[in-house]
Amino acid sequence: MHKRPPTIGAVQTPLAHIAKRWTPSPRTLRRAALSAVLMSVLIIVTGGAVRLTGSGLGCDTWPKCTDDSLFATPAQGLHGAIEFGNRLLTYVLSAAVGWAIIAVRSVKPRRRGLTRLAWVQFWIVLANAVIGGITVWLGLNPWSVAGHFLLANGLLTVATITWVRTGEGDGAPRPRVPRPVRKLSWAIVGATVVLIVLGTSVTGSGKHAGDSSDVPRMPWDWAAAAHIHAIAAWVVCALAVAMWLVVRVVDAPDDTRARARDLLLVVLAQGVIGYVQYFTDVPEILVGLHMLGSALLWIAVVRLAMSLRERPAVAVPSPGRPADALSAA
Repeated sequence: MHKRPPTIGAVQTPLAHIAKRWTPSPRTLRRAALSAVLMSVLIIVTGGAVRLTGSGLGCDTWPKCTDDSLFATPAQGLHGAIEFGNRLLTYVLSAAVGWAIIAVRSVKPRRRGLTRLAWVQFWIVLANAVIGGITVWLGLNPWSVAGHFLLANGLLTVATITWVRTGEGDGAPRPRVPRPVRKLSWAIVGATVVLIVLGTSVTGSGKHAGDSSDVPRMPWDWAAAAHIHAIAAWVVCALAVAMWLVVRVVDAPDDTRARARDLLLVVLAQGVIGYVQYFTDVPEILVGLHMLGSALLWIAVVRLAMSLRERPAVAVPSPGRPADALSAA
């Protein structure tokens, strides 16, 4: 008898190999997704610290720190160490996002939508690293700095959505509150986006340019930009108060009420910090706290919007029960 020729099995990617042999618990999955959220917040705050300490050009170029060294050199002093340290944190952020990708990919049954969300985080990190390098090449041009910050918030958005989605099913979303309440939520989302964008105009035209050298600024008065930013903040505050009241009137679920309360508290705290920093000549520590508050505010907005609907789990057919039998049940 002739022996059958040897066959080659299907080639697996490293992710598929891990997913085949490991299934994360729901708690592990949530923690993996949360780690990406926390690192997204941290990279926003530390990026602000680089600017507030005047270390934005602590490394002379990118991707190296100098033309001859990948690392910061003693000649670059503290500013070089701060800027290079923030670059190193990008690797920690990448590790957190990678951990989220592995955990999401290993869930059984496979959740393709959730996996795509996790991979979007990876591509945003990669794109923002490039924009960060371009910002250094352009000598901290305020427009590229603003883009760098806004894309970091884009990462925070996707990371937060991924985190929330790990606690949900993959069924079609179903509303939990009346339509006017959901419209109010979208108004809050839109107003907060405008608020964050206007915040970059204050940063780009004001103090703390990011380096002690002559860094270009946005071509308008810093105080006027701050006043317009404050008007947007009052709009968000009014909408947050309205949502806090409305969810009680419509008897919304307890978690939705909690999300509305959290948003209102963050908005009020952020407003206090904003006014104090304005009237105290914008001290670095308060600017840093304001940046942290901005990230927490956006997380609160996203979580509130997502709490207004629910996604049930999708029934998975067992080997002995076809899918059409489940749908007919």
